[in-house]
Amino acid sequence: MNIEISTAAIKVITQKIQIQELVCHAGNSGMGLSQVWAVFFDLDNILIDMTRVSRKGMLEVIKLLQSKYHFKEEAEVICDKVQIKLSKECFHPSNTCITDLRNLHWEEAIQETKGGAANRKLTEGCYFLWKSTYLQHMTLADVKAMFTELQKEVCLLLLTNGERQTQREIEACACLSYFDAIVVDGEQKEEKPAPSIFYYSCDLLGVQPGDCVMVGDTLETDI
Repeated sequence: MNIEISTAAIKVITQKIQIQELVCHAGNSGMGLSQVWAVFFDLDNILIDMTRVSRKGMLEVIKLLQSKYHFKEEAEVICDKVQIKLSKECFHPSNTCITDLRNLHWEEAIQETKGGAANRKLTEGCYFLWKSTYLQHMTLADVKAMFTELQKEVCLLLLTNGERQTQREIEACACLSYFDAIVVDGEQKEEKPAPSIFYYSCDLLGVQPGDCVMVGDTLETDI
């Protein structure tokens, strides 16, 4: 893939900047493109503010810990610890499943804050409540107009990290109809930024790599 556009660029696109201006931007970056035929989007923190969505789930967990388990300020401390763990999360689908990893985040945060033996029921309850609230608040409302305009000009592909569970997140944000193809790299032999996953994505759309733009938030993992 030839160019990555930051989260800030999404705001520019949503202000109805024409596709041709996107092409000009690519040309100024040395791509020498004559036409953009496809745009690949990352999901997390590009189309959806995952930190904001996660915080919605954390607030529900805080209420649970305070009302049912009678935690006081520890409830917020636990959720803050989990949020930090999520921000530093390094997930490899071949080594573990995302559910086990995130249950572990909650277990560690609770033990670090409260001490004592692991409480599996409490851990799983916190994770389930956080995840279900998180999924409920995933929405593409802010970028639907952008997609409607882009669909008139180019092919669209969602290329996101994760494993099969990521499909539930994609379904939750009701974005399937906006993309010509969806690729979850945990289902492929290699993950971003391996060239193979980009070639695979290009093949799905019938385009050449030089005719595509990748929109992501992390240079090291999205390009």
